[in-house]
Amino acid sequence: MNFLRRRLSDSSFVANLPNGYMTDLQRPDSSTSSPASPAMERRHPQPLAASFSSPGSSLFSSFSSAMKQTSAAPSGLMEPPGPSSPVVQRPRILLVIDDAHTDWAKYFHGKKVNGEIEIRVEQAEFSELNLAAYVTGGCMVDMQVLRNGTKVVRSFKPDFILVRQHAYSMALGEDYRSLVIGLQYGGLPAVNSLYSVYNFCSKPWVFSQLIKIFHSLGPEKFPLVEQTFFPNHKPMGLTDGTVVPPTFLQGNFR
Repeated sequence: MNFLRRRLSDSSFVANLPNGYMTDLQRPDSSTSSPASPAMERRHPQPLAASFSSPGSSLFSSFSSAMKQTSAAPSGLMEPPGPSSPVVQRPRILLVIDDAHTDWAKYFHGKKVNGEIEIRVEQAEFSELNLAAYVTGGCMVDMQVLRNGTKVVRSFKPDFILVRQHAYSMALGEDYRSLVIGLQYGGLPAVNSLYSVYNFCSKPWVFSQLIKIFHSLGPEKFPLVEQTFFPNHKPMGLTDGTVVPPTFLQGNFR
C-alpha cells in the first residue's frame, strides 16, 4: 500500500496515466465495490450465500428431518398399541409317589416355578399307578385312588417325580420296579433320581457300592461292617467241611 501511495503521489507517474483514469477511481459507485487484491481475497474468503448448502449438510438435514418425522409419527399418525395380554402357561404337574399319611399338596400350595408357573400336585402310591412310556411322547400315567371314600381316576403327563415310597419289597405283589423303569423310559426327572431308586431296590447291590468306597478310602476313613453274600438259600460248604449260613439273600438282608 505504501508503494501505491508513493507512485500515485509522483507527478510524472500520474501524468502518464490515460485521460480520466484518476477521475474514474475517485468517482463513488454504490452498486460496485472496488476490486480486492488476490492477497486480500485469500486472507478474507467470501462467505457462502445463504441459499447454498454443501452436500454433507444437506444430507444431514434430510436425515435429521426424517428422524423427526419417524419419532413424531407414533404420536401424530399412529395410535399407541394396547396392553398385550399376558401369556398364561399351563401348570406343571408334580407326581408324588407316597402313601396318604402325608398331604404333599399343602406343602406346594401357592408355590410357583420361577415365580410365575403354578404347580399342580398329583399324589398316589405305586400300587395305584399304571403308565405307558414312549420314545418321543414322554410318559402317560393312569391314577386310580380313593379320596374320602370316592374313587378318583385320572390320566396325565407328569413333569416331575417325587419318590417317597420303596419301589420293591419281599411282600407279595409289592415289586414296582417295572413302574420305575417306565418312568425312566419316559425321561422324567425325579428326586431321588430314578437311577438311585432302582438301585436301592436291591440292598446287596447298594452294599456292593459301599464296598467300593471302603476299598477306595480305607477302613479307617470308611469303616464297614463285614458281610457275606449268597445268591440263594443253598448252604455252601467249605473245603474243611464247615457250613457257612447265608448272610445275604438276593434282594434282602437276612
